[in-house]
Amino acid sequence: MRMRRGFTLIELLVVIAIIAVLIALLLPAVQAAREAARRSQCVNNLKQLGLAFFNYESSNSCLPAHTAYPTANPVSGGWSFGWGVAILNQIEQAALYNAFNFSAGAYVSSSYPMGYANSTVMYAQVNTLLCPSDGQLQRPGGSLGTTNYKGNTGGPPIIFRWSGTVVPFAWTTQRNLGPVTIASIRDGTSNTALLSEHLIGLPGVPSTSILASNSVDAPRAVFNNTVNNSATYDQGPAGAAQALAFAQGCSSLPGTTASIATATHGYSYTMGYPQHQAMNEYTHYGPPNSLSCADPGETNTSYGGYGGTVPPNSNHSGGVNLCMSDGSVRFIKNSVALPTWWGIGTRNGGEVISGDAF
Repeated sequence: MRMRRGFTLIELLVVIAIIAVLIALLLPAVQAAREAARRSQCVNNLKQLGLAFFNYESSNSCLPAHTAYPTANPVSGGWSFGWGVAILNQIEQAALYNAFNFSAGAYVSSSYPMGYANSTVMYAQVNTLLCPSDGQLQRPGGSLGTTNYKGNTGGPPIIFRWSGTVVPFAWTTQRNLGPVTIASIRDGTSNTALLSEHLIGLPGVPSTSILASNSVDAPRAVFNNTVNNSATYDQGPAGAAQALAFAQGCSSLPGTTASIATATHGYSYTMGYPQHQAMNEYTHYGPPNSLSCADPGETNTSYGGYGGTVPPNSNHSGGVNLCMSDGSVRFIKNSVALPTWWGIGTRNGGEVISGDAF
């Protein structure tokens, strides 16, 4: 009599359990490996953008500006081009650079095809400006090309406005406006931030709140803050206490606080306007991966204004990548001390910062 050999029920269950455990162990490892590859690409993009900034500086004797406002064409109404356009020639996008009409800038107007003076360039998506860790494929500005990378406009404006490295060219007599040169980064290029990253905004302008069921969207939104700082800019070091109060007020907003804008971040890599810094700029105000908060006492709050806090953020665990003004890329933890964070955000604040402080 021949015996039929096979698994018993218990043996089969044991095998299934072992396979399940192996899968449970392997999946996080696979996901971590994939995120490591995505993060590496984000770092590489920052290095390429930093190099583009320095090549631009070599040709023009200054760094690219937050905005070249105002433009030559009065129809533009102040919507000038931002740094994303200025460096196109430096990131192997000569065709887009040559197609851009610099005298018109970037503006919504019925007199232009598709509503924009430079629709061909504005609708093009430049992959170097995207961090694959973001994961969102839809563009917040509809068909407008977006960006995950933002220029550093500086520390708290309560202390000094436009104290960073990517600031507007002078349109008023405000202190610290550009152009910015390497020589004007008096705090040292290795201790001064140039660029960082931010998750792009949400298409369709949905409303959200900090702890709503879709709170995963909160990092992509701009929230209002009940503290009004609009009348107290440029106080110098005496404004540090008020700046700290504003940053803490933003981080402690009630979970029910509704967003005032959700499509702002990375809305268009081509546009630039002094009071719309949340579009393609960030600030050294609140720490990395904290909330973006607008100052309700100023206009243009939906675009972050220039009195609010627009910290960088990312989907990288624990912090953000930061391109310094010497071209190096550092990973900055969310737990960085605020005085240190403010210090590496200013080009001429005179802060003394140890290399191991961030």
